[in-house]
Amino acid sequence: MSAETDLIKLYSQRILALAADIPRTGRLDAPDASVKKRSPLCGSTVTVDLTISDGRVSDYAQDVKACALGQAAAAVVGGAIVGCTPAQIDAARDGLRAMLKDDGPPPPAPFADLEVLRPAQAYKNRHASIMLALDAASEAAHAAGAAQAV
Repeated sequence: MSAETDLIKLYSQRILALAADIPRTGRLDAPDASVKKRSPLCGSTVTVDLTISDGRVSDYAQDVKACALGQAAAAVVGGAIVGCTPAQIDAARDGLRAMLKDDGPPPPAPFADLEVLRPAQAYKNRHASIMLALDAASEAAHAAGAAQAV
């Protein structure tokens, strides 16, 4: 496959559609935790705000300034995260990382749609941007849970 064909596959219509319609954008007025993550390689950033109730994400917002791949990942996360436990978010983060690095299976439900990013495996320089939303969400969920436990 040529490099041009690979790039066309990487930026599929599905990825571009996700990137164009990211749910839960913006910021929460009173989050339990906020985390900003930045990819040093490309400069993409994602800021996540969330609230936790009864051990599950009850509200979520994100400010996404990333490439189409990072935006697509944030779109899937934003559409799936409310109702999840920190352990489910961790499993999604770990699953996405394994899918990108080791050709593992897609992350478990409700984050299985992250499989759309499988074509990015060969583009290691894009992995950090793809991971931003879940890295930030995981850290925020644990920070919110810890704050509530005090």
